[in-house]
Amino acid sequence: MAASWLAVDMGMTNIDVILDLGDTRKMFMLRNQHQAAPDQLRQALEAASDDLSADVVVGVTGGRYRDLPDQVDGRQVHKVDEIQALGRGGLTLSGQDAGLVVSAGTGVAMVAARSSGVEHVTGSAVGGGTLLGLSKIILGTDDVAEIDRLALAGDASAVDIMLDEAVGGKVGRLPENANAVNLGKLDRENGFTRENLAAGLARLVAQVIAVIAINASNSVDMEEIILVGHLMDLASIRKEIDLVGEFYHRTFIVPPDPGFGTAAGVLSVLRELNP
Repeated sequence: MAASWLAVDMGMTNIDVILDLGDTRKMFMLRNQHQAAPDQLRQALEAASDDLSADVVVGVTGGRYRDLPDQVDGRQVHKVDEIQALGRGGLTLSGQDAGLVVSAGTGVAMVAARSSGVEHVTGSAVGGGTLLGLSKIILGTDDVAEIDRLALAGDASAVDIMLDEAVGGKVGRLPENANAVNLGKLDRENGFTRENLAAGLARLVAQVIAVIAINASNSVDMEEIILVGHLMDLASIRKEIDLVGEFYHRTFIVPPDPGFGTAAGVLSVLRELNP
């Protein structure tokens, strides 16, 4: 069966594509080659060409989507606001009616999503791009699967200064086995394993995102925090985010296929425009 709807999210690192095939959906991810916006869309169209109907409805968000013309290669292009797509996609995938939706990709955006609308709250410049960049310098690799494997095998406390080491015990709601300084031991010790360094990097990135998300959710009076984006594909990141949740007594929701959250929002908009 050919797809009637094609949703594309042109991220800084990946291009995410969802094909709606009626009873089923096909999702795939392409590496962004950093071409001009029309060529990024052509890359997605070419990859999906075998499954497209002649009158497929195309929706696009992310990256430089505003630079797209109204038509690309004869196909009408619906440009979907990225903040709206993120919020709606997070609610759709999680099955929630409202929540702070966090897009953890190369960078991080956080939006308050309700049935009445979506508004941008804040974000973080520390995200997946930070993890890859630091890993390339410190670990000698920017391979996502390798970084995740190393981090899961490592111990972040070997590279972080922990609270019990810094002050001799807990501080407020934080237990003594929480860290006080990310990567703090790198300044005074040597001989760290790649596994422990990777674990420290994963913790650094995950903690920044999780703590900002908790504060952002409090600022808009939202209990639910929904995490989407391809950074959430990494078990090491999810592990550290859950640990922050334990410290602050908050639960983070990671829906199935989190990397396709924004593309799912595009698809939701398309289906409303073209029922």
